[in-house]
Amino acid sequence: MLLAALALACAAPSPDGVGPSLVLGTQTFSPGYRFTKDDALVETARGILAMGSDILKISLAKDYLRQYPGMAERPDLKTLRELAEKHPSYRKALAMPFRHILLWVYPLRGGWWDKGLSPEDAGRTYQEIYDLAAYLLRRFSGSGKTFLLGHWEGDWHLHLDYDPAKDPSDTMIRGMTDWLKVRQTAVEDARRDTPHHGVRVYHYVEVNLVQKAMRGGRTITNDILPVVNPDYVSYSSYDSLLGEGQTLRDHLRRALDYVASKLPPRPEIAGRRVFIGEFGFPAAHHPPDRQARLTRDVCQAALEWGCPYALYWEYHCNEVDKDGKRRGFWLVDDKGVKQPVYHLLAGYLRAARALGDRLRRQLGPTYSHEAFCREALAALPAAL
Repeated sequence: MLLAALALACAAPSPDGVGPSLVLGTQTFSPGYRFTKDDALVETARGILAMGSDILKISLAKDYLRQYPGMAERPDLKTLRELAEKHPSYRKALAMPFRHILLWVYPLRGGWWDKGLSPEDAGRTYQEIYDLAAYLLRRFSGSGKTFLLGHWEGDWHLHLDYDPAKDPSDTMIRGMTDWLKVRQTAVEDARRDTPHHGVRVYHYVEVNLVQKAMRGGRTITNDILPVVNPDYVSYSSYDSLLGEGQTLRDHLRRALDYVASKLPPRPEIAGRRVFIGEFGFPAAHHPPDRQARLTRDVCQAALEWGCPYALYWEYHCNEVDKDGKRRGFWLVDDKGVKQPVYHLLAGYLRAARALGDRLRRQLGPTYSHEAFCREALAALPAAL
């Protein structure tokens, strides 16, 4: 029954040479420590690649010096496209052999929308997103890469004081809706206008208060997704990481089902359009073995549901408690020790990559996500 459900959920083979992901991976944002002479972006991207991942998720925004200590300051770079094209660290990271790259993108010159998105700010936002998407389509044409342009937890952008009990105003809802529609339109227009092959660029919206949405609250999921209808939706899933084992998997499945139910169809995109953009279990509250066990539960849920991605937060920890101790959102700790959760994901990725290689030999380079999910769940239970 599970495999039959996945057969319906996953995408058909791609005609453009762009293959599916290995689904499970990690990301790097504001890493709090380094072990090499590289800047934080290049070092952690290389580490993620070395663990076998074909997915990289990073920030591309004007706060890059805060996000990635050690990066060269380049005040001459004024737009997202210029950062991606001309900053040597971004050039290195984007050129690494990741097949799927997710980017938090915030235009360097676009304004905010909390009091309504002005025509001037809408125009600047559109142009920067359009130019970045067009650049990626041209630069990586024929590469087999997929790029997703999105943002951080959008429901926190929408909720003042990060308080889910406070409903956003009509002005906030309208402003964010306009902002996301501009971003979606910019990516669609770049795809239409830019000659390319063997590369994809999509736009995604990230939600994070899905449990509130399921109770009927004012959220991106209920009030904005049906209007914007983005290419994809990322779920930063901490509010559904409840219990463990089957209980946790059931909570996640219901949340993913609910988000998916709010998306109008996009016939040009086959398969599931909702993924788990963040999940994680800080070592401050979870001993290493439990951290790995809960991660395994989320990974199983993601594969069972058919998520295109499920990304652990994160490679190096970015958070500290009030007493100055790191919270332990990590795969590699601040002593350089690879945690059990690292070995869990690295073991999965080794097996998943071997499975993908076999499917490419048998079915060609554009084997379907359906084929991968079907055999991954049947052949990789030990790795999970």
